[in-house]
Amino acid sequence: MSLAKLLPLAIEAALMLMVLSLGLKATFADLFYLFRRPGQLMRALLSMDVIVPLIAVLLASRFAREAPVKIALVTLALAPLPATFPKKALKAGCKVSYTVGLMAAITLVAIVFIPIALELISRTFGITVQMSAAAIWQLVFVSLLVPLVAGVLIHHMAAAFADRVAKPVARTADIVLIAAGIPIAIRVLPALWSLVGDGTVVVLLIFALLALASGHLLGGPDPEDRTVLALSSSFRHPGIALAIAHANFPDQKLAPAAVIMYVALSGIAAKPYLLWLGRRQKRDAGVMSVPDASP
Repeated sequence: MSLAKLLPLAIEAALMLMVLSLGLKATFADLFYLFRRPGQLMRALLSMDVIVPLIAVLLASRFAREAPVKIALVTLALAPLPATFPKKALKAGCKVSYTVGLMAAITLVAIVFIPIALELISRTFGITVQMSAAAIWQLVFVSLLVPLVAGVLIHHMAAAFADRVAKPVARTADIVLIAAGIPIAIRVLPALWSLVGDGTVVVLLIFALLALASGHLLGGPDPEDRTVLALSSSFRHPGIALAIAHANFPDQKLAPAAVIMYVALSGIAAKPYLLWLGRRQKRDAGVMSVPDASP
């Protein structure tokens, strides 16, 4: 197998290992967390599967001048949660239950949502959809649902073992992702540079920020839930986005570069958001710790 084919497979394997590491920390109750809370589930679906795709279509039709950027926006909006999202959410102090429950719910919904959304977009823009629903189902199942459920099953059968190996599995995923990602990043660097200076960076950054805002506003009263939904609305799965783009727009060679650019920009956009949340939590904690001096 050539290196060009091996590197994407290595990245996909790393992303699956990240999902597996999350599942190793979770229970079956966590998987169904949002299904027992329909109000929270509806808000999450509204943000991720309605508002974010509408933002992407609006930006693609009104502000994105280049076809690869339009393709990247649409395919990213259709891609469900990325494997890197839970790691950032848990680092921010968010609950495992909501994080796992959201990933499970959105993944299951994606099996129906992606084919329907692709069909609607194809009719709206007059594009012929070449990716079958079966191919999408297989992609979502293999990359997200299978490793997540496998991790939960291992945790259920051998909790001590799962807790012990979760961190090494996550570290292995990081190493594989970096090792495979660097050559790919170098390879697409010329294409990335060709997208700089034509407004692409601004459009993609606006998309990331608006998606963050959508999740934050619809996350509900719990600050941790708002953080999870904000990150999940902004971060997308690059492997699924690239697969959709390649299957339906094989002649657009710059679309993968635009997808990779968005992945980097969404991470950059999340940093000030997480810093702001951290300062706000410290301020609120300081206010609550001040003793009441009133008589």
